[in-house]
This record gives sequence, C-alpha cells and structure tokens, in this order.
Amino acid sequence: MLDIRTVAGRGDFRRFVNHPYERHARDPHWIPPLRLSERERLTPSKNPFFDHAVVELSLAIRAGRVVGRIAAIDDRLHNETHGDNMAAFGFFEADDATTSRALLEQVESWARRRGRSLVRGPLNPSLNESAGLLVDGFDTNPMLLMPHNPPEYAQYIEGAGYDKVKDLYAWLYDIRRPVTPVVAKLAARVRETHRIVVRPLELKEFAREVERMRVIYCGAWERNWGFVPPTPAEFQRIATELKPIFDPRCAVCAEIDGQSVACAIAVPDINQALKGTGGRLFPLGLVRLLGRKYIIDQIRLLLLGVLAEYRGHGLYPLLWYELHRQVADGTSYQRAECSWVLENNKDINQPLELAGARRYKTYRLYQKALT
Repeated sequence: MLDIRTVAGRGDFRRFVNHPYERHARDPHWIPPLRLSERERLTPSKNPFFDHAVVELSLAIRAGRVVGRIAAIDDRLHNETHGDNMAAFGFFEADDATTSRALLEQVESWARRRGRSLVRGPLNPSLNESAGLLVDGFDTNPMLLMPHNPPEYAQYIEGAGYDKVKDLYAWLYDIRRPVTPVVAKLAARVRETHRIVVRPLELKEFAREVERMRVIYCGAWERNWGFVPPTPAEFQRIATELKPIFDPRCAVCAEIDGQSVACAIAVPDINQALKGTGGRLFPLGLVRLLGRKYIIDQIRLLLLGVLAEYRGHGLYPLLWYELHRQVADGTSYQRAECSWVLENNKDINQPLELAGARRYKTYRLYQKALT
C-alpha cells in the first residue's frame, strides 16, 4: 500500500531532503547539491521566499520506504503579479507512475482547498531558483542550480493529466572558439554609437553590485512569461550563497552616463567538483571539493539582461562579446552554458545561435486546470 504523508517534524523533513540522494545514487549524471543549501532552501526561517508563499511538503511511503516526494506551493506574489490563480508543485520525485499520480493528486487537492484553479510545475520553489523538468539532454551532467531527472518523469506527469505550458532552453557555447565576425562588428558599432562603458564587477563592492544587478534583473525580466520579481531579501540570499564561488572575470556590466543598464553574470560550475561528495562537506566532502576546484573548466551564464528602456540599443552582442573576451583571455574556462531561456525569447535565442552556441538541453514546465 502507498501512504502519502504530509511532512511533520524533523525526521520527516530529513527524509524529504535526503530522498533524491538515495533515489539517484546510481545515475552517473545526477550531481548531488549541497545538503545544507537544500535544507535552507526548504526552511521558512532561512529562505525569504516563504515570506510571500505557503509550502506543504509530502512524502510517499511504501513498506516503510520513501518512494517519492513533492512540494505544494502557493505563491501570493505570483498570483498578485499575474492574476492566474495558480498553485505549483516542485521538488518532485517518484519511483513509478502510481506514486507520481498520488503525489500530484495530493497537490491538486491542497490547491483546490485554497481556491486555486490550476497547478503548474515543477518549480523549486520558483522560476528565480530552479525550474522545469528535463525532457531532452539526459546524457550530460547538469550545471549549477539546474535540475536533472530520469527520462520517465515526463511520462509520469503527462499521464496524470498535465500538458506542456512552456519550454526552457539551455545553450552550450565553446569559449575556445573566436567570436564570430558578425558579433564582433555589432559589438563595436553599439559601443561607438551609444558611448557605452563595459566593466567587470567589483567584488569589494559586493552589496552595491548586487543591488545594481537586482534592478537590472527585475527591469529586464519584468514582462517575461511567469516572472515574479524577487524581493531584495530573496535576491540577497541567492547572491550570498553564490558569493564564495563568484569569479569577477565571469561578469560584465554595461553603463551609459554612469548608470548600470545591462549585465552578463556567470558563475563557475561548481557541480564539476561536487561529484562524489554526496552533498556533504564533512567529514571528507570539503577535502574533495577543495581538491577538485582546479578541474572546473565551465561556467553557467545566470543573467543576461538589459533594462527595458535600453533594449533598442542592441546591447546583447556587446555583452556577449565582452564576456567572451574577458573569460577567454584571462581564465582556463572552456565552455559556457546559457540557461535558462524561454523558448519564445528571440532577443536571447537568436543572438546565442548567431554567436555559435548549441541548444543542448530542454526543460519543460507543465500545467493542469483543476475542475
């Protein structure tokens, strides 16, 4: 018999957090995130996302063993922003289709009780952190903060009545190749026409730089599908978590008349060093992590954004050109992943393809109307 249990108490919470590490232990492409970070992401006192959202965690138990988990999420800010009366599911794991259906029904019943009319996911817990179900590109490792799951999960979710609502793309770019002449020419023209100053980020002014990046992020993504601007506390939490691995050579900021108007921010793919740690820093995980930092040869582009009033300036080729030049000339990084990008975002997808990037992974968001 299958028992769907709402998480209550430290023991259940520990089992919820630990389940993916057990579920995917034999998957050669699943990278264990740091358990400490995963616990904090799901702890209301540690994650300011909970200031505007209610989350209920559930476990699926069969014969005393955890065979699945799910989070039901009701984000007040999302519904205030978009008015679509939505709940979400996230942190999804299931051993089989029966378990998947039972877990999703648990979320749907919870959403109905809260008066919601549709369920969307996976969101972990929002588009600002980790989102989507991997549906293409299972033969490579995920980069930092990107999900990875077995291929059968798509069948499980679709079999429970969920349909695709949006695809998210991940692009891979070879930094060792020279910038295409077209991109270099466009970058030079934009810089000269608009008198743009491009500079690296200053780590010594981290707090101020983070606020500048938040303003650009919120302004650039304001009209994007499903986007909910992170609160200052949410953005600060994510930035603080990434600060220990931040490499200022992997970030550029564009200014016009002293005002920050656009940026490209990448971080080293620490996932390359996390393999074999089991997500634990102690007793041996930290030693392994520090000993492997030298093998990190790829980065993930987290943010490529231009303030709305400057989009007509054609800044994307300039940002890409400068980031490529800065990374290629001063680091040993060989590849960059640009993720994630909405499938219909031509302003990003077309320049990436023009620059020679290859779309190599697809993540899918599903939705189901509640009756």
